[in-house]
Amino acid sequence: MKLGEITEKDVLKIARDQYTHGNATIPLKKEQTALLVIDMQDEFVKPNWTHFWVPQATKIVPKIQKIIDICRQTDIPIIYTVYSNTHQYLDRPKTLWLMPSRSFTKDIDQTQLFQTASIWQPLKPEQKDIIIHKSSYGAFYDTPLETILKNLGKDTIIITGTLTNYCCGTTARQAYERGFKVIFCGDATATHFQEMHDYELQVLRRGFAKIMSTNEIISTLTQQKFIKKDSNRPKK
Repeated sequence: MKLGEITEKDVLKIARDQYTHGNATIPLKKEQTALLVIDMQDEFVKPNWTHFWVPQATKIVPKIQKIIDICRQTDIPIIYTVYSNTHQYLDRPKTLWLMPSRSFTKDIDQTQLFQTASIWQPLKPEQKDIIIHKSSYGAFYDTPLETILKNLGKDTIIITGTLTNYCCGTTARQAYERGFKVIFCGDATATHFQEMHDYELQVLRRGFAKIMSTNEIISTLTQQKFIKKDSNRPKK
């Protein structure tokens, strides 16, 4: 195609290919990587407990467990994010309560919700893990996440958790804008409806992140784990 001769059909075909098949050239290297487990707390994951429950988030717990396990084996730091009662809720974006996602709860007793930020038991953090209390969708907004990643010497993040098209997607965008490389786990993130999940993955794939599956992440990190072991063997 030459400049000045590009048709509408041409540009739409290019865009569709990028949305559906794009593959960012981002390497996954364990020495440079941290894992984010976003908002997998009782309010979103515990079945039948609250009106904020995301059923699909409960279903992805086994996949996140597998990623956490391989990250522990390869010394990748694990960072959890949660919502909790911080600063008397004065640290929230001012228009939060105008959004349908919150305004519908005015007549619902929420005194027990988002207080202690209990992470769903199967994903319980270990003492060495980091927990970040955030006040909005993106994990970089008014939090020390960027400083923590830089102090750890990490320039790449793996994103897992919920919701794909809110907290996970916003965090991916914020990371991209701050110069971090983003690996977005397509089957270890979840939202209310599959079509919304898929649309968000397409947008992220084209412009913000490398989309990988749980198995692809585990396979890549497992190979590096064995390389590390082999490198410590005495040479003959």
